[in-house]
Amino acid sequence: MNPSFVSQPHVAGVRHRFIRTSRLGIHLAEAGEGDPVVLVHGWPQHWYAWRDVIPPLAERYHVICPDLRGFGWTDAPRGGYSTSELVEDLLTLLDVLAFDSVYLVGHELGGRLGFHLSLREPARVRGHLALNALHPYWSIRRLAPQAWRQWWTLFVETPVIGRTVLRRLPAFTRMLFRLGDPNRLARSTSAVDEFLATLQEPARARAAERVQTHFAYREIVPTLLGKHRSTRLRVPTLMLNGTKDFALSPHELDGYEPYADDLRIELVTGGGHFLHEERPQLLAETAMRFFAAPQAWREGSPGCPQLPGSGKSSKRRTG
Repeated sequence: MNPSFVSQPHVAGVRHRFIRTSRLGIHLAEAGEGDPVVLVHGWPQHWYAWRDVIPPLAERYHVICPDLRGFGWTDAPRGGYSTSELVEDLLTLLDVLAFDSVYLVGHELGGRLGFHLSLREPARVRGHLALNALHPYWSIRRLAPQAWRQWWTLFVETPVIGRTVLRRLPAFTRMLFRLGDPNRLARSTSAVDEFLATLQEPARARAAERVQTHFAYREIVPTLLGKHRSTRLRVPTLMLNGTKDFALSPHELDGYEPYADDLRIELVTGGGHFLHEERPQLLAETAMRFFAAPQAWREGSPGCPQLPGSGKSSKRRTG
């Protein structure tokens, strides 16, 4: 399906393309010139989630914001919504765009894909900035006390029920956006409307459900049992997480230390689940500092002080 770009929300300087790969048709929003930075949105958003981040990054980089399979204006086939298949979509896109390697920023679902892309093809990622996302080296001991935070997923991951809720009960999705923004500053009602509008299409509501279903029923248990611990994370990575993220507690973030060469955590004081919308300037500045020298972003580096009392957790506070 080749979408009409007439209905695209406007962001100054952004141009739109529809690229046909061997796997599906992918919509891209892009701006700027320079080294490529790929921004991968989370669930259930699309490229417009980056509307306030694109302009400052585009002053220095070529910013590419793809809509993931089933979201926004990218094709929404019935299948292909596992983490590995979504990663394959991104790798195929990089091949079509002839990018040997990129800087990567991913929010939530996009952050998860960034981790798995980094594990699979580390040479393709110069640096990965993950927002409101968890690394793939989970610990039952850390996650179990916080499992209550995922109560909402039952309403969107259950087959048939999920797509019905997403399409027919927009008030539920609006509630999730409100919970994700503890300071009520991240977005206007019109911005939420942009995300909800695409979910009114049956194929996209089904796609949003299937992303959650596959993850819940096929990926959570193997990950908890250590599926990814045999693969070392070698890409320089910075995790940026909010201290008031309703879906992911700072207490869940450690446990990666034996498996990652260069992973750091920054906690944004008072930040919620949508840091790219709550603190776009902070995100843009952090991204530019990190991408300027991703391998130097580690304990003891200038400008990267250790969070008092954090010990081995390699956390620091910002914002």
